[in-house]
Amino acid sequence: MKELEIDTIERGICSSDQCGCAKLHVNDWLSDIKSTVPKQDIIEVRFKNTRKDYYINVNNLKLQVGDLVAVEANPGHDIGIISLTGELVFEQMKKHKVTLVNGELRKIYRKAKPVDIDKWKEAISLEHQTMIRSRQITADLNLDMKIGDVEYQGDKTKAIFYYIADGRVDFRQLIKVLAETFRIRIEMKQIGARQEAGRIGGIGPCGRELCCATWMCNFVSVTTNAARYQEISLNPQKLAGQCGKLKCCLNFEVDSYIDAQKDFPPNHIPLETENGTYIFFKADIFNRKYWYTLQGNAPASQVEVPVEMVKKIQNLNRKGKRPEKLIVENRNDLKKELDTFHNVVGQEDLNRFDRPKRKSRKKKRQYKRNVNRKPNSQ
Repeated sequence: MKELEIDTIERGICSSDQCGCAKLHVNDWLSDIKSTVPKQDIIEVRFKNTRKDYYINVNNLKLQVGDLVAVEANPGHDIGIISLTGELVFEQMKKHKVTLVNGELRKIYRKAKPVDIDKWKEAISLEHQTMIRSRQITADLNLDMKIGDVEYQGDKTKAIFYYIADGRVDFRQLIKVLAETFRIRIEMKQIGARQEAGRIGGIGPCGRELCCATWMCNFVSVTTNAARYQEISLNPQKLAGQCGKLKCCLNFEVDSYIDAQKDFPPNHIPLETENGTYIFFKADIFNRKYWYTLQGNAPASQVEVPVEMVKKIQNLNRKGKRPEKLIVENRNDLKKELDTFHNVVGQEDLNRFDRPKRKSRKKKRQYKRNVNRKPNSQ
C-alpha cells in the first residue's frame, strides 16, 4: 500500500483524503447536509494531475472519497480515485466539462481489484519513458510542437498525449508512428501554457502553490490593463508567471480598483498653478490620493494631493483660472484627517531597544533597605 501511495503522489493524485496533496482538491462543505430531493448517485473521479470527470454509480456501490474505482472508458476501462461524493458534486459539474456518451454519463463498474491496481501501476511506470520517446519522434518529424505529458489509461490500451503548439499542427503522421511504436490507441490533446503550468505545479513568487495547480479550473484572459488599473509597474519579468504568460492573480482584485476609481478625475491632465505646471506621477487609489511633480523637477519632489482637490483645480483650469498653490487647505490638518495609523506606544521606533531601562522606584527602595539593614545578632 505504501508503494501505491508513492506512485499516486508522483502522478499528482493521492489515495489519502486527509493529506490534501491532490491538485484541485475540493473541500466538501456540504457533507453534513442531506438533500430532500432524490438525485442520481453521481461521483467525481480524479485522474492524473488536474483531469477530473463525473460518473454514475449504477451498481449502488458503497463508495468513499479516496477509493480506487474502475470506470467506463473508450475503449476498455480506466482507474481513478474518488475525489468527491454527495450534494457538492452537482455544483462541481457546473464548473468542469462533463464527458457524455449518447447523452448519458459514463458508469462506475466496480471497486478496483488487485489485478487492476497492478496493471495501473505498470501503466504509470511507462509514462515518463513514453513521453521522452515521443519527443524524439516529434523532433524527427520536424513538427513545431512540444509534448508536455503522457497519461496512460488504467488498462494500458490507450494513452493521452498532451502537447503545446503556437499554431495548427498536422500530426496525422505522428499518430501513425506513435501507434506503431507503442502498440496502443493514441489521443492528442492540445493545452495552453497555463494548463501546462497547472499540470506540472510549482511555487509562485508569493510563496504559495500555483493557483492553476491547486484550485483554478477556468482560465480567463489577462491583459496589461489589469496592471494599469492597479498602478502596477509594467515590468514583463514581474508580471509574468511561471508559464510565461501574465499572472492570473492580476485579475483577482482589479474589480475593486475599478470600483474605487469610478469618480476619480483623469490623471493625464496637468494641473496649472501660479508656481508652475504639475504632472501626474502616481496614485494611491484606496486612500484617494494623487501624487504630482513640478514640471522640470526631479521625481523625488512629489506633492500629495487628495482626489477632491484635483477635481477642484481641474475645474478652475477649465475656466482659465490658476490657484496660487497646489494644496489650498492646511496640510497639517489634512494629514491628521487622513492618517490612519497612530504609533501610540512606540512599538515602531527603531531605537527603542537602545535606550537603557529605568529601574522602578519601588525596586530602588527595596534595594536600599536590603543594603542598610543590619545583620541580626545571635
